[in-house]
Amino acid sequence: MNLSNLKPAKGSTSKEKRIGRGQGSGYGGTSTRGHKGAKSRSGYSSKLGFEGGQMPLQRRLPKYGFTNLKRVEYKGINLSVLEELAAKKSLKSIDIETLIEAGFVSKNDRVKILGNGTLSVALEVSAHAFSKSAQEAIEAQQGKVIKL
Repeated sequence: MNLSNLKPAKGSTSKEKRIGRGQGSGYGGTSTRGHKGAKSRSGYSSKLGFEGGQMPLQRRLPKYGFTNLKRVEYKGINLSVLEELAAKKSLKSIDIETLIEAGFVSKNDRVKILGNGTLSVALEVSAHAFSKSAQEAIEAQQGKVIKL
């Protein structure tokens, strides 16, 4: 080992290049921003979808469709889910609180019972809405339908 092959420890001398600190730094002058235009100025930020002044895509495409602000959204729960829940917890009546505790709906959801699946026990089911097939299936088992 001699003075000609001494080196600092690996990783001890790396520094970030400082931009805009004169020509000698290698990043002086335009400070890596190029010449002129909005992107070379301080404080520049383009808006989402900006296409360099060209008419943006969201304005070139026509408006389409309609959103009904008074639409009521329901969370659908099938009869098969009610059957499983009743069997697992040995329930005779199922209401919104039971479904919330089981994790099928959240407290702000409106619930509609759908007719997919079969029922083998008489249940008293309370919900915001019922499909025709679900209502018939519940009543066929001498169950009770309660609309909230």
